[in-house]
Amino acid sequence: MSTATAVTALGFDYGARRIGVAVGQSLTRTAQALVTLPVRNGQVDWPAITKIIEEWRPQQLVVGMPGTDDGQAHVNAEPIARFARRLHGRFHLPVAFVDERLSSYAAAEDPETRRVGLDAVAARLILETWLAGC
Repeated sequence: MSTATAVTALGFDYGARRIGVAVGQSLTRTAQALVTLPVRNGQVDWPAITKIIEEWRPQQLVVGMPGTDDGQAHVNAEPIARFARRLHGRFHLPVAFVDERLSSYAAAEDPETRRVGLDAVAARLILETWLAGC
């Protein structure tokens, strides 16, 4: 991706109970935590995600995928991959994965966590990792 063209991206930290969302852009390689959305009875709040996508109009979606030290698939890999496929299918935007290992631990130390929640800050850290590679 060319750094001359600014790309807006949304980052997601998917979990069985909550999904953190962040927004960032490639020109400045910065991101900000937006919101933590609840997952109720295994159901993602697609209307809320649709509203966020309509508001920010991203060109890229980024989803955290936890890695493991031994290279095996993480226990949450399939639900996260399913969420990413649904994002792509609903919004027809490219989806990239970023290793999110330890993002929640780092987010717990971030002062912004009190304001927007742990998962939104973890989504910001995931997105910042992706933006650093732009």
